[in-house]
Amino acid sequence: MKFIDRSSVLPNVLPFLFLASTPVQAVWPAPSKLSTGNSSLLIDKTLGVTYNGGNVRWSSTELYPRRCARKTNENWFLLQLSWTLDYEPSCAPAFSSEEIVTGGVARAMKNILEDNLVPWKLYGRNQLESTEPSTEGQTYVRQLEITQTGTDSTETFKPLAGQVDESYNLTLGTDGKATIQAVSSTGVLRALESFSQLFFKHSQAPYVYTKLAPVEISDKPEYDHRGILFDTSRNFFSLESIYRTIDAMAWNKMNRFHIHVTDSQSWPLEIPAMPELHEKGAYAKGMTYTPENVQAIQAYGIYRGVEVIFEIDSPGHFGSAALSHPEVVSAWQAEPWAKYCAEPPCGQLRLNDPAVDPFLDKLMNDFLPRVSPYSAYFHTGGDEVNLNAYALDPSVNSSDPAVLGPLIQKFVDKQHARVRAAGLVPMVWEEIPANYNVTLGDDVVVQSWLGDAAINDLTAKGHKVISSNYNFWYMDCGRGQWLNFANGAETEQYYPFNDWCTPYKNWRLAYSYDPRANLTAEQAALVIGGEVGAWSETIDDANIDDILWPRSSAAGEVLWSGRIDPATGQNRSQYDAGPRLAEFRERMLARGVLAGPVQMVYCTQGGDPTACRFTTSS
Repeated sequence: MKFIDRSSVLPNVLPFLFLASTPVQAVWPAPSKLSTGNSSLLIDKTLGVTYNGGNVRWSSTELYPRRCARKTNENWFLLQLSWTLDYEPSCAPAFSSEEIVTGGVARAMKNILEDNLVPWKLYGRNQLESTEPSTEGQTYVRQLEITQTGTDSTETFKPLAGQVDESYNLTLGTDGKATIQAVSSTGVLRALESFSQLFFKHSQAPYVYTKLAPVEISDKPEYDHRGILFDTSRNFFSLESIYRTIDAMAWNKMNRFHIHVTDSQSWPLEIPAMPELHEKGAYAKGMTYTPENVQAIQAYGIYRGVEVIFEIDSPGHFGSAALSHPEVVSAWQAEPWAKYCAEPPCGQLRLNDPAVDPFLDKLMNDFLPRVSPYSAYFHTGGDEVNLNAYALDPSVNSSDPAVLGPLIQKFVDKQHARVRAAGLVPMVWEEIPANYNVTLGDDVVVQSWLGDAAINDLTAKGHKVISSNYNFWYMDCGRGQWLNFANGAETEQYYPFNDWCTPYKNWRLAYSYDPRANLTAEQAALVIGGEVGAWSETIDDANIDDILWPRSSAAGEVLWSGRIDPATGQNRSQYDAGPRLAEFRERMLARGVLAGPVQMVYCTQGGDPTACRFTTSS
């Protein structure tokens, strides 16, 4: 049996481990503890699954009505999960542990039996067939026993950071019996994903096998908040792209999907109480998210252990509302735009106009009750407020920070009161406390994008922080300017048209980042996680998969497994990550996500991470 505790492996040993064990250690993100053997098993649709040994625990809260369960007598229990490959839970806005687990089993088995890969890239050139197990006389995986030791509650499905235990233990014996033990149904989902990664398609269809039995995994996340930011305003995204991204997040054990849903460029969000917002603010008819879409996106996430967090940015990045409500917006399409906003078109909510509060009351009273059943958070934005825009605001007529500071404080207080009244916790961008001297409630989570110095300052002041450090985790960066330049002096000055946050963040750069680096223990505890950013100036349905994956997978492992090996104090090695990431990319492709290549096949075929190591000629 091979054993790896990823908290104690020395970096210089890793290449030899991979040469000896490929594809043994290919579970992504890296589990806390993993041991494997070298016995083969087959698996097919005859797998029987039990949940809680016949006893299912049900919450008494109204969020989980028993219409989502099957009643056999006065007791509520389940002897055998009745799963099919195409099963999709449908109990939203009510959720039950049984529905969550049944859906997770169905998706895991579909990934194992249908959307799987023949692992030719994981072995030496033309060596696959000689490594595959015989399909004759093999033991089958016949039983999966799932035990949930805790009782799910309301917080399980819409948790604040740290409210849900995602840990799990997974075993797979040489006798074909598998077990999963987890405190929560979310932990069960994480275990099922690891279970699905143990298996491969045989080149002689229709067999599916593992060569790793016996397997033991003990696992839990390092960070509570592991997210992706998705911008649906600059370019519109189909539901299919959103669902596909949530699926890929679940495979990477990421758990927060932050939708920056409106901005100055467009307003794709339908607000039934204010239909004029999308009717005039959307790019075109049909490029909107209906209330039914919003509910479906949130439920889709919950069934996969991913909490959806919506953001309506304010007071900046609000220009598109001027198309229907010019009375609440200042500096709409002001020129030169660079003086009044970060990118065109400009437009910010007025800070002292009596029309603004009734507008926001109506907007938030419509939208927040449709968010609160599914999420613990609502993001109120607050980034890149341009003070010059308020010199054009007739209710202010000033760009003086001394004048604007108290007005921004008053605005934030009111907006956060609306969020709290809906039972949600506010999130903000870092400029709100850092640039405008706004005092925030202790509950507020601050999202930082400006780097390590900013995180140090925020945590030193006691703020809870999630990091989206643009130097490492802004995946839209390094792909060139999206603005156009006039011929002549402009083109000469700005050639070769790099964007503001170049360079491109390849997976190695994303993997190198430690959100808690150089912080005190007290400060580090306040960094509750991070988010990868994908601002969509040049991203849409056609390229979103390649933009996010597998680079976001690298960030996902940092957030799940931790960047630093706690035993050695050393960074996790690219030699460790490269072969596993290349394999996991193949899994994402097989499951329908068009993730970009990690390296050319030569670099990873056979699992030797040193094949394309850096060397010098000296």
